[in-house]
Amino acid sequence: MPVGPRSDDEDCTRPGPHLMQAVHALGEGDGCIAQARHRAVDFLTRARDEHGLDVSTRAMDLTQLVVSELVTNARKYAPGPAVMELRVTGAFVEVVVRDDDPTVPTAGAADPDRVGQHGLEIVKAVAQEFLIERQQVGKRVTARIALADTPAAAPPRAG
Repeated sequence: MPVGPRSDDEDCTRPGPHLMQAVHALGEGDGCIAQARHRAVDFLTRARDEHGLDVSTRAMDLTQLVVSELVTNARKYAPGPAVMELRVTGAFVEVVVRDDDPTVPTAGAADPDRVGQHGLEIVKAVAQEFLIERQQVGKRVTARIALADTPAAAPPRAG
């Protein structure tokens, strides 16, 4: 699905494989990063309050972190429109960021002396799944985070 202009206030729940789904156009500037984090908190709060889902504090915090890192990358490196999608699928929240830049980002090798550019390393470390897909226009980056703090939801082991 190509990234295109959408209303900045678009928030919808669609029928389909996801219990909940919301789509938000990402504005320009640094303010859109904070706004995206707030939208993620609102989304997970609705998942808990309206759907009775177990959303842990850890899931709330990790989702905000992942949103911050992925939205920062999209706004920093992609010149055109970008969209954030939040989805609840089973016991997970998925953070999806689409932009119009076809360049697939890569996480740098661990380097404690490097200042900055650790975002993808962080996302890969805290997400149960991380996927980057090229699209017809640009790319889609998806991170999946467990909603509840259970042994089955523990982060994957490095391997």
